Amino acid sequence: MIKENTLVLYKNMPAIVTSLIAGGKFSIKYKSSRPDAKKVEFATINVREKDIVCISDKKVSSLENCLKFSDAFAPKIEDMNNLNQSNSLFLSVKEAWELLTSDEETAKSKISFEELSSIIKSDVASDETYGIYLSLKNTLYFVPSQEDFLNGKLFFLPRTNSEIEDLIAKADLKGRELEMRDAFFRRLKSLSLKLPEDGVYMADVESLALGRTDKSRTMHDANMKETPEKAHQLLLDTHIWDITRNPYPIRWGLSMKSATESLSSPPEEERQTVSDEAYAIDNEWSTDPDDAVSFDGEYLWVHIADPASTVKPNSSIDISARNRGATLYIPEGAARMLCEDALSDYALGLSSISRALSFKLKLSSDGSIEDCEVLKTLVKVKRLTYIEADALKDTAELKPLFDIAERNIKRRTERGAVQISMPEVHIIVDERKKVSIVPQTSPKSSEMVREMMLLAGEGAARFAFKNDIPFPFVSQEAPSLPDDIPEGLSGQYKLRRCMHKRSVGITPAPHAGLGLSMYSQVTSPLRRYGDLIAHMQLRAFLAGQPLLDKDTMLFRVAEGEASAQAAHKAERKSNTHWTLVYLLQNPDWTGEAICVDTNGKLPLFSIPSLAMEAYIPASPVPSLNEAIKIRAGRINLPELTVDFIPL
Repeated sequence: MIKENTLVLYKNMPAIVTSLIAGGKFSIKYKSSRPDAKKVEFATINVREKDIVCISDKKVSSLENCLKFSDAFAPKIEDMNNLNQSNSLFLSVKEAWELLTSDEETAKSKISFEELSSIIKSDVASDETYGIYLSLKNTLYFVPSQEDFLNGKLFFLPRTNSEIEDLIAKADLKGRELEMRDAFFRRLKSLSLKLPEDGVYMADVESLALGRTDKSRTMHDANMKETPEKAHQLLLDTHIWDITRNPYPIRWGLSMKSATESLSSPPEEERQTVSDEAYAIDNEWSTDPDDAVSFDGEYLWVHIADPASTVKPNSSIDISARNRGATLYIPEGAARMLCEDALSDYALGLSSISRALSFKLKLSSDGSIEDCEVLKTLVKVKRLTYIEADALKDTAELKPLFDIAERNIKRRTERGAVQISMPEVHIIVDERKKVSIVPQTSPKSSEMVREMMLLAGEGAARFAFKNDIPFPFVSQEAPSLPDDIPEGLSGQYKLRRCMHKRSVGITPAPHAGLGLSMYSQVTSPLRRYGDLIAHMQLRAFLAGQPLLDKDTMLFRVAEGEASAQAAHKAERKSNTHWTLVYLLQNPDWTGEAICVDTNGKLPLFSIPSLAMEAYIPASPVPSLNEAIKIRAGRINLPELTVDFIPL
C-alpha cells in the first residue's frame, strides 16, 4: 500500500510520496533532471496510482538521502558488462543470481523486488532501496518483468548464461564501434582519413554535399556547420572528392543520365513530301539536330523533329520528359530529356529522309507573317555547321534565308525588340577531366537560324490562337529602358539588367524583348518539354483528336517549366564550377576584364574569355568599357567564388 514518505518510480525516475490527496491521488516529489545532468533538480506533481510504481512500502528519510546512497554504491549502467567489479552491491547481486540459478525451479521463476533485495542485503535500510533497485536494473544478471511493471509491481527474472553472454558480446561490439568512431574523429580533425575504411563515416557528409539530406551526423558530432558547401569542402579536404566532382545536377534533383525508355519507331502515316532540300545548321559539336530551314521561292519552311508522333499525352515517356523539363547540358555531357536512341529516328539529317512537323510560313514584304500552315512532312535535310553556312550565305540556296532574317530583325527592332549580346564560351571537359574554354563567336548564320526559329514560334502561336488550341505561350513584360544606355559591353550589361523574366502560360501576351505580339517555343521538342507538349496539341488538332483542356495544359506546362528551370540553374552552377576548375588547373592564367558598371562599392567587370562577371578592387576606378589585365587569386570551389586581382 502506498503511504506518505514511501519511495516510488515516476516515469522511471525516483520519487517520494509527500501527501495523499482525496480521490485516490498522490502528491509526489521527484527527480526532474536528466541522469547525466550536473545539477540535481526536483519538482512536485499530483499523480494517480497508475502513474507510479511502488519500490518499497518502507518510509524513507528523504529523496536526497536515497539518491546519495545510490550514487555512492549502485553500479553505473555504463559498467553493466564488467563482470569483475569490486562494488559490494554488484557482488551481492551476482551472488543472488548464482544462488537463484543454481536451482532449476528458481532459475526460471520471477521474484519480487522485496524478496530479491532481502537476498542481496539482509538488513536493507529504507534509504537503500533505490540503490538496490539500480543495482538490479543496471546489471546483466536480472531483467525487470515489464508486464508486472506496467501493473505497478516490481518483479525481476534471472537471465540465463547464454543471454548474459549475448549481451556482453553486443556491449563489447558497441564499445569497439565507439572506439573506432573516436579514432575516426581524431583522423578527421587532422584531415588524414584512412580510405576506403573511413568512407562509411563520410557517407552522410556526401549526402549533404549532394543535397540528398540537410543534416550530417558526422559533421554535427565534429562540431562543423552542416551546409552543402561545408560538406563539399570537407570532402575535398579529406580527398574523398577531387576538384572535378560536380555536385550541382544531383543537388538540384536531376539525373546525370539520359532517359532510358525507348520511343517506338515513327508511325506510318500520311505525310507531305517537301521537294526542296532543307538545312540543319548548328555548332560543330551538336549531336541532336532538331530543326531545319528552307525557302522555296514563296514559302519559308521551318522543319522540326517530330517525336510527338510517338509520345502520347500522359504516357510514361511524357511523364518522364515533364519531370526532366529539358535536356540537361553540362560540360561533362548531355542528360537527354528523351532517350539517346530516339535521335536516330527523330533528329533531322541523320538519315536520307527525315520525318518532321513543318511550319509553312507565308511572309509579307516587311517580313511579317501573313499565314502559317502546320504539316506532317517528309523532307531531305543537309547538315551544316555555322562556319559552313556562313561560307554559303551568298548562294542561291541560303541567301534568301539570310535576307528573310535581316527583314525580321528590322521588323522586330521597329516594334521594340531588345538585342543583347554578352560574351559566351563553350566549356569542354575531356576524358581525363581536363578543362578547356573556347570563346563563342557570333556567326551570321547563327543569327539567321535564330530568326527562323522566332518566325516558327510566332507562326505556331498565331496558328494555335486562331484555332483556339490550348497552348504554351511565352511572354515578357516591356522593360523600362533608360535614355543613357552606354556603348559597348557596359551598355549590353545595362540592357540586360532592365529585362524582366519571361513567363509561360496558356494566354497569349506580347513578348516585348522579342518585339512580338505573341510567341511560343516549338522548335526543340527533343530537348524542351514545353515544345514537346505544344507539338502534341498541334498533332491532335491536325488529326481531329481531343485536345488537352486549358487547365490540364496549364498544370503540365507549369510542371515542365519548373523542372526546366531547375535544369537551367544546375547548368549555370555546373558551368561556374568547371570554370573554377579550369582556373585551378591553370594557376598562371591571366586575362582581360572590361568594366561594365561602377555604381557599386566595387566596379563590376565582365571577363569575356571566361563568360564571367566579378567585382574587382581596381584602383583607380576605371571608366566604362575600360579593360584591365587580371589574374585569379583565392578560389573557393564549394562556394563558387573567385577573387580576381588586377595586374
